[in-house]
Amino acid sequence: MNQNQKTYIIAEAGVNHNGSLELAMQLVDVAAECGADAVKFQTFQAENLVAKDAIKADYQKRTTDREESQFEMIKKLELDERAHHELARHCGVRGIQFLSTPFDLDSLELLMNFDMPYIKIPSGEITNGPFLLEIARTNKPVILSTGMSTLGEIEMALGVLAFGYLERWECASIEAFQEAYSSIEGRQLLQQKVSLMHCTTEYPAPFSDVNLRTIDTLRSAFNLSIGFSDHTPGISVPIAAVARGALLIEKHFTLDCNLPGPDHKASLEPVQLKEMIKAIRQIEEALGHSFKIPALSEVKNKAVARKSLIANHIIQKGEKFTVENLTAKRPGIGLSPMNYWDLLGKNAKRKYEMGEKVEL
Repeated sequence: MNQNQKTYIIAEAGVNHNGSLELAMQLVDVAAECGADAVKFQTFQAENLVAKDAIKADYQKRTTDREESQFEMIKKLELDERAHHELARHCGVRGIQFLSTPFDLDSLELLMNFDMPYIKIPSGEITNGPFLLEIARTNKPVILSTGMSTLGEIEMALGVLAFGYLERWECASIEAFQEAYSSIEGRQLLQQKVSLMHCTTEYPAPFSDVNLRTIDTLRSAFNLSIGFSDHTPGISVPIAAVARGALLIEKHFTLDCNLPGPDHKASLEPVQLKEMIKAIRQIEEALGHSFKIPALSEVKNKAVARKSLIANHIIQKGEKFTVENLTAKRPGIGLSPMNYWDLLGKNAKRKYEMGEKVEL
């Protein structure tokens, strides 16, 4: 992606379908109607994702049954292979890109059956080297979310991806990943295939923890396309991220924030999603170019808003121009007031009536 491209907006349905294909189809409809470029789900098998005794995050405890384990919660949110095919087909009908995030190798293999332009890697997998390597070996472009990570962890993940993209089948190692990352060919492949997403992995994320300036840091450190995966309440922060230079935006949405499930409370409802997308498109247009020249729409207002040098009272032919007999008034269709000092002390070549535009 480059700086002149339209912001790629991912409407994150995630698990807000609550395990219902019907609800998932409605989420596709909403994302398409709101103007998102893609609608993204999550693909996983609970048995491969979490241990039976894994605890929930605090936000999950607040939004779901506290007595239920993370495994039990996740198990109810799976979508089977048939559901994926139905959703991808429906996305095609609605003219929106189908995306889903894999959380395990079986899910990655399933998603290879779909024409997805990117594989979105969630923040929690950024240190999962073996999984990153398998993703890179699909040769698909990736969007790597960087929540909870340091610059060093991001660089290590990029090294694994570079190693996989280079199709090096020798023994993988930290040293081999570093070598792949440092190589010219590896860096070129990363620039072609990888986008990073700044992210704060909390639901909802406090505004004070967002640190949008990190977008600049990531761009400077890695020279890659940078996006923003937002978990803050409302729509102001992703809009600001676009103004900051984010080329991708991901935002959770739901049909109703009051539905049961872990992510609904931290998601936008359809009206908000539509407002966010509309505002982002307006910001894109407003960003324009970097040249400070008069815009076409404002050129016509020069004469109205600017001023010309005017005779402040009658000036006789041969009379000197002075601070008393010169002033500046609208419209700006005569001699610019910037010529004021050139006129002072010079003799008028003709008579000027009060209020008449003067000339050199």
